[in-house]
This record gives sequence, structure tokens and C-alpha cells, in this order.
Amino acid sequence: MIRVQAVAPDTLGAALQLTSGTELIAVNDRDLEDFLDWEFLTADDHFMLRVKLPSGEEVEYDVERPEGLPMGVTLEAPRIRRCANHCDFCFVDGNPQGMRQVLYIRDDDYRLSFRYGNFATLTNLKSWDLERIVEYRLSPLYVSVHATDPVVRRWLLRNPEAPEVVSQLRWFAERGITFHTQVVLVPGVNDGAQLVRTLTDLYGLGESVLSVSVVPVALTEFSKHALVRQPTRDECRAALGIVDDFAARAVADRGMPWCYGADDLYLQADLPLPPAEWYGDFEQRENGVGSVRYLQTRIQAARVGGGGGGGGGGLRARELARQADWCGHRHGHGPADAAGRR
Repeated sequence: MIRVQAVAPDTLGAALQLTSGTELIAVNDRDLEDFLDWEFLTADDHFMLRVKLPSGEEVEYDVERPEGLPMGVTLEAPRIRRCANHCDFCFVDGNPQGMRQVLYIRDDDYRLSFRYGNFATLTNLKSWDLERIVEYRLSPLYVSVHATDPVVRRWLLRNPEAPEVVSQLRWFAERGITFHTQVVLVPGVNDGAQLVRTLTDLYGLGESVLSVSVVPVALTEFSKHALVRQPTRDECRAALGIVDDFAARAVADRGMPWCYGADDLYLQADLPLPPAEWYGDFEQRENGVGSVRYLQTRIQAARVGGGGGGGGGGLRARELARQADWCGHRHGHGPADAAGRR
């Protein structure tokens, strides 16, 4: 059961006289669990809706939904699925005490991954969650992989029950679900050979893995410094060397970089950021991947009156070739970059 928070005027919800506090029980005799059920099951042009009015009366509506007419129903906030992992680098642990309680919520919710692009580990999925993701085609999902070696990943998550992530992603991929993935880089744990293994495994899943970002662990003065540290400049450079090798391979094989270093990885490595064209449609910009270049493109577009946006329709072949060449040059396969750094 879910509950109505508000109803917009001149909508189907208003025509049905739904009001704040109305309990939405079922659509076509299928119980409503959350906003996903509501949005997907009411998308048909005809359905049966059973509700419980604030007065306590239960009513069933035979709804015919004209094309283009919104339901106009805002639901009460869902109960967020909490994280069962205990990562040493959890950003929530980096918060000081005494702030608003919502800032201490550790979410690990595939629904928010689909809707908002929140990264989830998928370690808390039940069998009915798997079925639901496939049925509703919740794709792409944003997945925190961190490492594909099961032992290393369980250590990073501090969760001995974490499922083997490659098998999990493959099962979804076989059913048409795609992913954007991330690796939070913890020096001495999932860098070096482990990073190579992780990227190799993810690349082996084919086009179902749309992208992978490598993000250096970020710590504050409140983080668990006794258990985790930030990477050094040389460690960041080594990681970028691996990232660029996989990006060059992906450009040759798939026509896109696929593997990206976060802006912070370049900054900590003291290396220049790739140009805006490298990031395509900036699909992981909110994960700090291409954020600087994205902002620059928006500013430039505003200056010329173009309105701003992402990378258009993707990278052109000649631009990709130029950027792949830039990628190789920056890591010692050719001339030094313009700033003279190696």
C-alpha cells in the first residue's frame, strides 16, 4: 500500500477525486508496494484501481486513461532501503556529528539507482527484487562494483555475504538489463592487478556494461583514517595508466572510451583533464566524471545562446581517434602533453 501526498489539478487523479491521505491499494488486483508499481501499472490506457479514502471507505475505479493525460499524483516518500555494508570509506562516515538526520541515511536501493542514478551494490536483493527489475526493465542501473574478485569485494564492503558480482551482472545482462558501474579506488586493495582484473571482467560482460568509472576514495577529517587512506599522486597516475589502456581498447573495439577516470583522479595525479568530447553524453557527470568539462560546455553554450547540454549524439570517429592519441601520449606512448607532464 502507498499513500497520496498531493494531487495536481486538471489531471486524472483530480478527476478521480483522489486526495491527500488516500491509500492506493492495488492496480488490476496487484498490490502496490511503492512508486515503481504505481508508475508502471498505471501506464496502461485501461486499468482497475482500488483505493481506500481518508474516510475509510474502499472504492474501486474502472479507469480509462486518455493518451497524454498525467495521473498527477504525488506519493508520500518511500521507505528507503538501507545499506547492509560497512565500507571503511563510506561517505556517511565522513560527515561530522550533529547535522540533520537524513544526512546519515545509508541507502542501497536499486529503485533510487534506476530513478536518480544513485549507485547501489545490489548486495541486498531478494528473489522478488530480481524478478521486478527484469519485469519493469529497470535499466540502466548504477552499480558500485569496486572489485570483481569476490574476496576483495567482500573485504571492501565489509560484508561476508555479498554475492559474486560478475555472475549477478551477467544474469541481469542476459535479460536485457544494462549498467553504469563504478570502482572506488582504495590504494593497496583494489588498485594495480586487482583493478586490471575488475576492468577485464566488466569488459568481458560486453555491451551490457555501458561505462565504468574509477574514482579515488574521498576522505574527510571525520573518516576512518586508521583503516583507509587516499591514494598518492603516483598511485593515481598508475591507475590512470590502466584506465587509459582500457579506454583505448574500447575506442578501437566499440567506438567509445567506456572506461573513465573521475576528475579527482586526474587532479590528484596532477594530470590534465581530457577534453569535453572524451565524455560523450557525460553519463557519469554526477559521479564526478567529466563534471568540470560538462560545466564548461554549459557555460560556453550559454554564452553563444545554445542552451547547453551534453555531448550531443556521441563521439565522432575522428574525434575519438584524436582523443585516443591524446590518451596514449599522456601516458608515455608519445610526446609529452602540452604542460610538459608525463
